[in-house]
Amino acid sequence: MKREVFIKVVEEALDSLPQEFRSRIRNVAVLVEDLPPHQSPPQAGQPKKLLLGLFHGVPTTKKSVFDLLTGPDHIVLYQKNIEAVCSTEAEVREQVRRTVIHELGHYFGMDEEQLKDV
Repeated sequence: MKREVFIKVVEEALDSLPQEFRSRIRNVAVLVEDLPPHQSPPQAGQPKKLLLGLFHGVPTTKKSVFDLLTGPDHIVLYQKNIEAVCSTEAEVREQVRRTVIHELGHYFGMDEEQLKDV
């Protein structure tokens, strides 16, 4: 999938979030990269345990009004890994949405165990 199309899919995933969540997202950039640093491209037949996204920042539950201002928190989606675990464009769209929701869960302070329930 071309990067421009993938970015549109990400935008659609963000737009599909309920307004009550979108209104609470502050100062978060969503970036798209091919692969995580130091990972070689996924190979056919390779196990499907790939890093699909990552939240960089301080969860909202850990922020304080006394903290010094920093740059925006950010979520990185790894396009090649997402594509590697999907067979169709529809699966890519669903996986992007799931990954965005997962990483926003970290932004809102949820850990992996809590996210499994979501």
